[in-house]
Amino acid sequence: MKAMIMKEFRQMRRDRRTVGLMVGLPVMMLVIFGYAARFDVTTLEIGVVGPQAEQIAASLPDFFDVQQIDVQAGRAEAEDLLRNHEVSAALVTGVTAPTMLIDGSELFSAQSALRRLPPGVQPEVLFNPELETSAVMVPALIGLIMLFVGMVITSLGVVREREQGTLEQLAVMPLRPMDVTIGKIAPYMLVSLFDMVLVTVIGLVLFDVPFRGSIPMFVLYVVVFLFVVLGMGVMVSTLSQSQGEAIQLAIMLLLPQIMLSGMIFPLESMAVGIRWIGYLLPLTWFIEGMKGIFLRGSDVSTLLPPLGVLSVMAGVVFVVSVARFRRDLTPRRLSVGGSWSASEVESGDPTTGGGR
Repeated sequence: MKAMIMKEFRQMRRDRRTVGLMVGLPVMMLVIFGYAARFDVTTLEIGVVGPQAEQIAASLPDFFDVQQIDVQAGRAEAEDLLRNHEVSAALVTGVTAPTMLIDGSELFSAQSALRRLPPGVQPEVLFNPELETSAVMVPALIGLIMLFVGMVITSLGVVREREQGTLEQLAVMPLRPMDVTIGKIAPYMLVSLFDMVLVTVIGLVLFDVPFRGSIPMFVLYVVVFLFVVLGMGVMVSTLSQSQGEAIQLAIMLLLPQIMLSGMIFPLESMAVGIRWIGYLLPLTWFIEGMKGIFLRGSDVSTLLPPLGVLSVMAGVVFVVSVARFRRDLTPRRLSVGGSWSASEVESGDPTTGGGR
């Protein structure tokens, strides 16, 4: 029994990736849950408009972080502030009792605002008046499903061919590496697009989620996000030699996306250091865009900055991933400047240079 235990420890030590997952994943989960698993929003960005804006803004408690004060603006301008996600609430002052307009697309911020209303202020929730969880979660779930299908399924499909030896056969076929790359990725993009359409239609019909924005902007967001996701899938496949390794890497990439993107826990309630990690994740910006398109009907100018961040991520991740994938398909060159023949690559003979 002692020999068997020692053998298992030696085998575990050789598999460094599994050991890293066993040790790193619990630590990562502890840090994430410790600093990010909070639902209470401690501060709320607010704009104050109307004739009494300056006086009322000065009397607000510290919970309300006043971003804008405009004594000339009215309710229409206050609604625009919420629609374009410049603030999470807007206090409209006038001859009657002040009215606080609250952005219902930010579920936890809206609930915190309702609990901490100043005396004499009337609340009014916009964009999601009933504070339905499904209205907020369905746009986020669209991104999560695309992330899962695009990254996990793509990586498993490519790694499966490497395990079966068919990926090496593609290297000796009369095809350019770019042709093979596009041929491998295109089916997964089509499947992901189909899943996106299916989930969107079900969300709109079954859960009565509104769609107040631009359809072209929605399609543009989806296409750009898919490039990020498929690039991540290809990258996972180039770093994995087996489907088990691909699943491990995919889990390590999926967990932060779910926990730190604002899908479950509000970004405003996270510690600053953890929040900045969330800003580096593509799902964070996709969810931000989907809230603006589905719930708020935001202007194009408001939707362009998150789309720009996603575009940069798509360019970097996709180009790097495809370059690594093409490298795996290209026969290795001799150090003296020659090249291996197709038969040597296919034979897999280490003495002739075919084994990879």
